[in-house]
Amino acid sequence: MNTQLFKSNTRGKANFGWLNANFSFSFGNYFNPERLQFGMLRVLNDDTIAGGTGFGTHGHSNMEIITIPLEGGLMHKDSMGNEGVIRFGEVQVMSAGSGVEHSEMNASQKDEAKTLQLWVFPDTENVTPRYDQKSFDIENQINTFVNVVSPKDSNDGNALWVYQKTFFHLGIFDSNTTVSYNVRIPKNGVYLFLIEGEIEVNNQILTARDAMGITDFDTIEIKISTKSKILLVEVPMNQS
Repeated sequence: MNTQLFKSNTRGKANFGWLNANFSFSFGNYFNPERLQFGMLRVLNDDTIAGGTGFGTHGHSNMEIITIPLEGGLMHKDSMGNEGVIRFGEVQVMSAGSGVEHSEMNASQKDEAKTLQLWVFPDTENVTPRYDQKSFDIENQINTFVNVVSPKDSNDGNALWVYQKTFFHLGIFDSNTTVSYNVRIPKNGVYLFLIEGEIEVNNQILTARDAMGITDFDTIEIKISTKSKILLVEVPMNQS
């Protein structure tokens, strides 16, 4: 097993007043040649959006975009005619494909919204754009990794799907427990992002908002020190 620890305070940062953003990988005005991507995972932005503000209409193409609200809600609207609010417990996917425009605005006029947005390179380009969202009962499945995103060709209907051989899992874990994750596709890597809590992986301590890139493994053992919320993103390390 090879691991690389990324402490939360080494991420790129931007504060525009209405938006306080932390970038795990190069994004916007933040450029770090050593942090361009992790395999097919291109973006992991940790955003706090002020009430009454948000991302106005803008375009994307050929990217799988996954949005995970942590607090508050986001009002989504896109050029495909989709419109609605997503909140904690829900996950949103959008295959930008041949091109789509959308906006993501804070659903509250006064309260902050906190969200993770991730971009994954697709394995099929110029597809017809698509959108989906789904609610997952993560809080009532403690000490379990809940599969929220999986590949189109191996989706069991319980998770959202995307055009890439990637698996997203979310989990809330009690303190003083141990959990394992088995790689789903050999040679894939895992980007572990600790949303809350404190854990130990491969004799290294992670605290809130730390991340770890993990490659060349079959099973990851995670020791939970304090109650923790974890996002695991399994992705191909190279485009097939």
